[in-house]
Order: sequence, then structure tokens, then C-alpha cells
Amino acid sequence: MDYTDQMLARKESWVLKNEKLLKQGVYVMDINNTYIDEDCTIGEGSTIYPNVWIEKGTVIGKNATILPNSFLSNATIEDNVTIDSSKIVDSIVGVDSVVGPMSHLRGHTHIKGNARIGNFVEMKNTNFGLGSKCAHLTYLGDSDVGEKVNFGCGVVTVNYDGKNKFRTVVGDGAFVGSNVNLIAPVTIGKNALLAAGSTINKDVEDGAMGIARPFQENKPEKGNQYKNK
Repeated sequence: MDYTDQMLARKESWVLKNEKLLKQGVYVMDINNTYIDEDCTIGEGSTIYPNVWIEKGTVIGKNATILPNSFLSNATIEDNVTIDSSKIVDSIVGVDSVVGPMSHLRGHTHIKGNARIGNFVEMKNTNFGLGSKCAHLTYLGDSDVGEKVNFGCGVVTVNYDGKNKFRTVVGDGAFVGSNVNLIAPVTIGKNALLAAGSTINKDVEDGAMGIARPFQENKPEKGNQYKNK
């Protein structure tokens, strides 16, 4: 069997799988342009949009929505989850969560539930607590995040020193401001606040505010001088 014949056979198996799912109460919107491996399971009431790839034993619960251009491999997607144009590999997304668009969860990440993972967020080997939010442009690697934590835009866990990887711990209710660098290993306490623009390399106790940035200095007329060169 040449390559073309192999692809035609796979295409036929995908269509048959999609037809089977339709009979089981899964709404596969376009059976000819949705690619679901035979060993994957999807719960009743879920909707799978076109141009979605689901493989390697992925399990999707009831009433989930998988929007176009998503790729799921060895993933567990629990009930009432929406995945928007995102890649999820070897990871779990808990109930009532929203992921994407353009998020990437990998390396045994576990989203505990009722979470919001926004656009251009990457998580690797991270436990993300119930009701926590990470809306955009953030990397969380090797991290343990508590419940109801909020991450601002552009937060980065600095988890690798060139030889070893270290963990970041963020306690329940913490608020991490935009453009914060968390240099692991580091622990942020419950209900702590990290000021925007800070590079944090020391533990922050419960309820405290961590701030680490230079003071602003304004130089009169320097802006005009620069632009008028």
C-alpha cells in the first residue's frame, strides 16, 4: 500500500469514527474535515468543530466545545470545557474551564477546574488551581498555583538556569501583576501581591506585597531633544 492509499484508508477510518460519534450524541460539525483516532472517547452533548485533530486516547467529557484549529493528544478534557484553537498534550483540563485561543498546555499540566487560560499562554508541568486565571501572554513552567490566583499579562516563570529546572509555588488568592518575572525556586504566599514589572527572586510571605524595580526618573526636555536630533 503506497502513501496515497494509506492516507485514503485513514481518511475512511476518521469518517467512520465521526459517524459513530454522531450516533452517540456528539455533534461533529464536518465529518470529512475532523480527525479523531478510534481510541478517543467523547461525551454526549459535546461539539467538535472542523479542522480539529484528536489523538492518542484523548478523553473528552460531556458538553465540551472544541473550536477549530485545536490539537489534542493524550489529553483529558472534562465536562463543560471550551478549547479555542489550542494545543494540549499529555495534560488535563478540569470542568468548566476555558482555554485559548492559541494556548499550549504540555508536559503533564493539570488545570484543576473553573479556570481561564487565555490567548498565547503556555504551561508546562504545572498544576493550576481551581478558579485561577491567566489571561494572556504568559509562561508558567514547573509551577504549583493555588486557587483563585490571578496572573497579569506577560508573567514569566524563570525555571531553568541552563543546567537544572526549579519549581515556582504561588499560594491561594495571590495576585501577580503584569510583566513579573518569577525566578525559581521561589514561593509566593497566600493573598500576596506582586507589583507589575518586578523581578522576584526571594520568597514573599502571606499577604505581603513584593516589589522589585528601579525608581522612575523623569528628565525634562530630554524626550524632545532625542526626537529632534
